[in-house]
Amino acid sequence: MRSSVVLLLPVALLLFPGTTPAAAQLVESFYSNTCPNVEAIVREEMEKIIGAAPSLAGPLLRLHFHDCFVRGCDASVLLNSTEGNLAERDAKPNKSLRGFSSVDRVKAKIEAACPNTVSCADLLTIMARDAIVLAKGPFWPVTLGRRDGTVSSAFEAANELPPSSGDIPQLTKIFASKGLDLRDLVVLSGAHTLGTAHCPSYADRLYNFSSSYAADPMLDSEYAEKLKMRCKSVDDKAMLSEMDPGSYKTFDTSYYRHVSKRRGLFQSDAALLTDAATRDYVQRIATGKFDDEFFRDFSESMIKMGNVAVLTGAEGEIRKKCYVPN
Repeated sequence: MRSSVVLLLPVALLLFPGTTPAAAQLVESFYSNTCPNVEAIVREEMEKIIGAAPSLAGPLLRLHFHDCFVRGCDASVLLNSTEGNLAERDAKPNKSLRGFSSVDRVKAKIEAACPNTVSCADLLTIMARDAIVLAKGPFWPVTLGRRDGTVSSAFEAANELPPSSGDIPQLTKIFASKGLDLRDLVVLSGAHTLGTAHCPSYADRLYNFSSSYAADPMLDSEYAEKLKMRCKSVDDKAMLSEMDPGSYKTFDTSYYRHVSKRRGLFQSDAALLTDAATRDYVQRIATGKFDDEFFRDFSESMIKMGNVAVLTGAEGEIRKKCYVPN
C-alpha cells in the first residue's frame, strides 16, 4: 500500500505573491495556546469517518473548494437557509454537496475540547487536507486563524462557482478573480481524481450536444457509449459516475491519464486539452513519472486557495455550530 507523501514546505511557500494582509495573519501555531490538540482531534475523527466511508474524501474536499470560491474561505457554504435567505448550500451547483454531517460531527468534538475557539472555516480547511492524506495523497501544513462569515447567498454561489461546462477563458477569469492562476486551474482540476458526479453535470455531453454532433466530439466515443449505459438521459438524477474510473477513492494522477485520452467526465476537464500550457501539464503528469511533482503542486495550490479572502482578527465570528450564525 502506498504511503502518503509528506511535504515539508518552506514557510515562504505558505505565502504567495499577492497574499492579502488577512491571509498573512494566518499561522500554523494559531491555536497553540487555546486548542493545541485541534489537528490531532480532527485527524482522529477523520480517520473514523473516512475509514467507514472512503468515498467521502472527495465530497469533503469539494466542500472546502466550494466554500473558498464564494466569499472566500469563511465556512459560508455550511450555513443553512432561513425563511428570508436562500443560502449557498441550496444553490443549484451545490445541490449535490455532501459531508455536512461529518463537519458537524468533527465540530462537536472540537467544541467539547475547546469551546468557542476553533472556527468552522479552519475546521473545513483541516478536514479537506486530512481527506486528501487519508486518500493516499500528500500532507501539507495548514495555516490557521480564519474566522467564520455570517452571510451566505445562493445567488452568489450560482454566479461565482466554476461551472463543469466551463471553457478555459471562463475558468481562467473565475480563478483569477480569486487570486488563482492557470497553473492552479490545471492542478486543482486534479481533485477530480476523487469522487463521483450525477448525470445532469455531464449528460449534455452525451445527448443533443449541438446541431452538428449528437455527443461532444472532444469526448472519446467509446467512453461516451459507456457513460450512456449509466446515464440514460439528461434528466437522470439518480445515477452516479466515477470522475476517475477505477480509482475514485484514491488520490493519484490517473485523472490526468483519463483526460489525456479524452476521457475526462466534464467539459471543464476536456477544456484542459485546448490550451497549450494546461495541455502540456496534463500530458506530463499523465506519464506517471511525475507523481511527486503533482503532489507538491497540488499542496501549493491548496494553500493558495485556502488563503482566498479569509476573515481574520475581529472580522466575522467563531460559530458554535457550523450551520447557523451565533
